[in-house]
Amino acid sequence: MFDIDIELIKKYDKPGPRYTSYPTAPHFNAGFTPEKYLDEIISTNVTGNEKKLSLYFHLPFCDTLCYFCGCNMIITRNRDRIRQYTKYVKDEIDLIRTYLDPDRKVSQLHWGGGTPTHLNPDEITDLIGYINESFEYSPDPEAGCEIDPRGLTYEHLAALRKGGFNRISMGVQDFYEKVQKAVNRIQPEEMTRQVVSWVRDLGFQSINLDLIYGLPFQSEKTFADTVEKIIDISPDRIAVFNYAHVPWMKKHMALIKPEDLPQPDEKLRILKRTINQLTEAGYVFIGMDHFAKPDDEMAVALREKKLYRNFQGYSTNAGTDLYGFGITSISQIGSVYAQNLKKEKEYFDSLDKGVLTVEKGYKLNGDDTLRRDVITRLMCDFELDFESVAKEYSIDFESYFSNALSNLDGFIADGLLTLDNRKITISGMGRLLIRNIAMNFDGYIERKEDAGRYSRTV
Repeated sequence: MFDIDIELIKKYDKPGPRYTSYPTAPHFNAGFTPEKYLDEIISTNVTGNEKKLSLYFHLPFCDTLCYFCGCNMIITRNRDRIRQYTKYVKDEIDLIRTYLDPDRKVSQLHWGGGTPTHLNPDEITDLIGYINESFEYSPDPEAGCEIDPRGLTYEHLAALRKGGFNRISMGVQDFYEKVQKAVNRIQPEEMTRQVVSWVRDLGFQSINLDLIYGLPFQSEKTFADTVEKIIDISPDRIAVFNYAHVPWMKKHMALIKPEDLPQPDEKLRILKRTINQLTEAGYVFIGMDHFAKPDDEMAVALREKKLYRNFQGYSTNAGTDLYGFGITSISQIGSVYAQNLKKEKEYFDSLDKGVLTVEKGYKLNGDDTLRRDVITRLMCDFELDFESVAKEYSIDFESYFSNALSNLDGFIADGLLTLDNRKITISGMGRLLIRNIAMNFDGYIERKEDAGRYSRTV
């Protein structure tokens, strides 16, 4: 395990992209029309019908408001509203399917939110049944769903498992009751353990638990207690996210009092201790904020240089066309990104007209494609071989990226990376600060801090 240098983290703590796409979502534009998206769908379908599909379904509804939430969600208990929404998701499936080769197979499926399990078991069965009837699957597809244990029943999980889901991701945040009350998410430890027990009884292959540090009233000691309990629960994967307090972007975050948040030094002590606890317990530090057991597919993909990154974060499923369904969802196919309309009525109206539900997007040019590849390799392989990139793109790497390379001296001096034999190799501390390193190869990002656009890198 590498030594965690808090002073070094402070030095590099600045806003920056998470690089779930490149160019990043703020660069998407309204000039990218449904017609341009359709052109790419048809083009990629004709030339790459052997290419696997990845499907993402955004189910935005939640029962209650979590004050820390940065997701695109809708608080409602109106079952008619939920049923209307899923009806239109089915319509979007039908529309997309008219343009896809029916022989193309789905290798990855993910339901996110919001809270997908705000659907009741019958609604889950109905929607997953429609999806399964509409698409063919590869052998052993990865099918994951985000769940909320509050209000969850065994029947919810049984419906997911029967429908083919084999992975579960669940937010825990913190077991400390004072923190839970401050963020309006009461989720006792016993509730989490019960749900994990059900998940294992039903034969799901993988469990991921999410933690958040930087929430009100957290301290190094109290969060360490939560981490020890998580280690005892023994999920396959753990994500430890930094809470980004951005009430100017998410108005409900103003319900969290700034004076209740841990001070910056305390946050960094929490992070350092958490990393040490998890790695000492045998978890592999994947990079940024992700950990996995050594035999987990993500840890294996890291070792074999097969890790990938998309809008769900780190993934083991590279080389697919990602189609997003539902409001705000983002598709990534060929050389384009396309984001769906954000309001239900506009989304419904578009589908009523038989028009693809695109609000904005982006088509990559040659420089974008090159830089996306370089950033992805850095973020996922934690190394970069200049010669392989130069051959693939027919460039003189050192000349093309002269500005980026000249900016690496400080990272080298701080032990975050080495540069030898035309190859960048990222250190352990560098993995923690990989966003900062990747930013040097970004052709769009401003060098000044932009706190309103991106979260902080640590």
